[in-house]
Amino acid sequence: FKLPSDSVKYLGWCDIEEHDVRGNELRCPRVREGPSEEELFFRGEEHTLKKRKQVTDTEKWQKKLQENWENCAELNLSFQDLGDLYQVENFKRILQRLIRVEKLWLVDNSLTDLSAIRLPRCRELNVNKNHFTSFRQLPKIPQIQHLSLAENNITTLSGISDFRHTPLESLILKRNPCEFQERYRQLVFSSLPNLKMLDGVPKLPEDCSPPDIRFFFKMCTIL
Repeated sequence: FKLPSDSVKYLGWCDIEEHDVRGNELRCPRVREGPSEEELFFRGEEHTLKKRKQVTDTEKWQKKLQENWENCAELNLSFQDLGDLYQVENFKRILQRLIRVEKLWLVDNSLTDLSAIRLPRCRELNVNKNHFTSFRQLPKIPQIQHLSLAENNITTLSGISDFRHTPLESLILKRNPCEFQERYRQLVFSSLPNLKMLDGVPKLPEDCSPPDIRFFFKMCTIL
């Protein structure tokens, strides 16, 4: 059975008539951009959309102003269910416009690589429950202070030193494979001298000692 919302399931919020809400006023927007008419035809769903009219440059500019993503300071784009390529592309288009965002939540979006994104003012970023495998797949965040990467698939600490020159104070890496690495906490704190808290635990005296390089060359001889 069709749901009452089926007739507008491919419409973006800014396509809905008779409203004056701007992008930076939304608490948890759903990033959606409908598929092409050709894709709808192959899906057998071309009847769900009204016939598209020719959009003028003025209308495009008005739509861009209405979205107003550039003025967002805090934004939650979690649980977007990005199942189609057109949704992922539109999602990244939004992220590229977040030039003033300071707090950003991107939890559980199946994200794999945001290295092309730059968030110049972001101080707090939560990307828990995604599919990142490396620190180098994260966006450029030069002002980051609090970074949460719990429940991803980061296997090594390679690339973590890229955050050495940022004001990073708190880092969460719980439930990543790298958490089970020998001398895990010592390695993280030696790479990030300014870090104050790791996985919710403050920096301890034993975390300050440099990792024993001889440890990596130890061998076990069985007689």
